[in-house]
Amino acid sequence: MIKMIALDLDNTLLTSDKTISKVNESALKKLHEQGIKVVLCTGRPINAIWHFIEQLGLTEAADFTITFNGALVIHNQDKQALAKSGMKKDDLVALHDFAQANDTPLDVLNFEQAYSITDLKKSIYEDQFNGRLHFDHMTFADLPDDQLYSKAILSAVKEELDGYVAKLPDNLYQQYHIVRSQPHILEFLAAGMDKKVGLSHLLDHFGWDFSNLMAFGDAENDHGMIEAAGVGVAMANASDEIKAVANETTLSNDEDGVAAFVEKEATQKLFK
Repeated sequence: MIKMIALDLDNTLLTSDKTISKVNESALKKLHEQGIKVVLCTGRPINAIWHFIEQLGLTEAADFTITFNGALVIHNQDKQALAKSGMKKDDLVALHDFAQANDTPLDVLNFEQAYSITDLKKSIYEDQFNGRLHFDHMTFADLPDDQLYSKAILSAVKEELDGYVAKLPDNLYQQYHIVRSQPHILEFLAAGMDKKVGLSHLLDHFGWDFSNLMAFGDAENDHGMIEAAGVGVAMANASDEIKAVANETTLSNDEDGVAAFVEKEATQKLFK
């Protein structure tokens, strides 16, 4: 039986204008009230999505969120970590070397804020947060040595990012888990890290396994959880890669695809 629903945000639960529709909100609140765990799974920190957590009422004692694409599983009420994993500054040197050699921007995130690296090309990443994530601006040399970093970001307009991706050497693919979460965002995570890892910790916490999970997604960074879930659901607007590993496909993010799927009579029978 399905006991947990994992939801990617951008282009999955969120509409194109970056909101949760009233239809999706109502459907998820109904399941949450029935005891189904509703878990937002995102690359962002929890403070940047807190308005969505409040909108869905995910502020009860047993509510958690998967952030930083699986690197942090956080308890919503007190913001304490259930599971946390990251990289040291030394782990990011190879990526900074690539950015320098290829004139790319770079942003580095710990588990509370972001650092825009100023000895490289100016990044567009900060512009996407509307002040919901704090950014410091500093050179890579000044980046603190005593912190754990959740991920690094290479953000540029799609065509420019396509060019950077084409230049990525094999050694970077070996050192990092590299995913394109949006057309303008390329993420560098610790090797083996993805949303599936965070969900594994959370399912273990409740004494469940992936057969108890339904997951919705659309992009590369959703691959692991969609493939592992008992019911993996791709949005109509999902990439071909995600549709290939999903069990089901629903309507698009602008057509209340999440609500349409969970409200189908055949699907409702999966929920305990």
